[in-house]
Amino acid sequence: MAQNIYDNPDFFSGYSRLPRQVHGLAGAPEWPALRAMFPEMAGKRAIDLGCGFGWVSRWLRENGARTVLGVDLSETMIARARETTADPAIDYRIADLETIELAEAAFDFAFSSLTFHYISDFDRLARMIHRSLTAGSHFVFSIEHPVFMAATHPHWIEDENGRKTWPVNRYAIEGERRTDWFAKGVVKHHRKIATTLNVLIRAGFIIEAIDEFAPSVQQISEDPALEDELERPMMLVVSSRR
Repeated sequence: MAQNIYDNPDFFSGYSRLPRQVHGLAGAPEWPALRAMFPEMAGKRAIDLGCGFGWVSRWLRENGARTVLGVDLSETMIARARETTADPAIDYRIADLETIELAEAAFDFAFSSLTFHYISDFDRLARMIHRSLTAGSHFVFSIEHPVFMAATHPHWIEDENGRKTWPVNRYAIEGERRTDWFAKGVVKHHRKIATTLNVLIRAGFIIEAIDEFAPSVQQISEDPALEDELERPMMLVVSSRR
C-alpha cells in the first residue's frame, strides 16, 4: 500500500495552503504545459489518477468530457473533492494506485498530476492504465523531475556570491527517498528519466511529447519566486498514446 501522507493532519494543513490548492489550476504554473498536451475532450470518458481536490476532474467535464472518474488514496482529499463538486458525471473514489484494478477499455483519456513519484510499482500501474484505455487514447501526466528528487538531501546550496545550485547525487541509484515536507518522512520513489519512459514503452504506449517544465518570462514577471525554477527542472511532463 502507498504511504497515505495526505491524511496526516499536519501535512494536509500545509498542503492545503499551497497556491495550487488555494487558487486551483491558476496557481499551478505547469498547467499550461500540461493542458497543451491534452486532446480534444468532447465525449471522452476520463480518469484522473491522484485527483486530489478535483481541480482537473472538474476542468475535464467543463471542457467536454462525458464522464470523469477521480481516484485518490486520501480520504481527506476525496471528501474535499466531493464537497466542491456538484456534477453527477464526476465520480470520486478512494483507491490505492499501487493495487488499483481498472476495467479494460473503460476510458478514452487518462491523466495524473504529481502523483506517480509516490508509487513504488510504476510498471504495474502503467500496464493497468494501458489496459484501461481504448486504442488511440492519450495518457498525460506530470511527476517531480528525477533531477529534483534524486538527491539524498534536496535543498538549495548557495555559494559566496549567493548563486544557488541544486544538488544532484545518487541519480543512478533508483528507489525510495524520504524527505521532510509539511511532515517528516514523506516517501517518494526516484526513477531515472530513461526508466520512466521505458516503463511506458514496455507497457505499450507511444511517447508523443516530453516537457521539462520551466516558467515563462511572463510567469516570472507575475511571480518572481518562479525564477528559481530556471536553475533546475522541478517537473517532468509526459504525453503518450495507447
